[in-house]
Amino acid sequence: MTSDHSIREQIADAIEEERTLRADLAAGRITQEHENNRIAGLEDHLDQLWDLLRQRQAERDAGQDPNDATLRSVEQVEGYEG
Repeated sequence: MTSDHSIREQIADAIEEERTLRADLAAGRITQEHENNRIAGLEDHLDQLWDLLRQRQAERDAGQDPNDATLRSVEQVEGYEG
């Protein structure tokens, strides 16, 4: 079972990794290509995590179990149009 707290921790970890990547790039420890590829993956994962938090809140608002929310694919999350 995933909790809102653990999802928020994952979000914070991904944001910290993004900061580290940017610092590593600035210091010349990694290439621009490596930084771009990893950041793209982090952004996709962050979108999934934020979507999961929104799903959990929607479940609560509807009087349902927030644990029924599931991590959706990047394609589902990125393809959402409202």
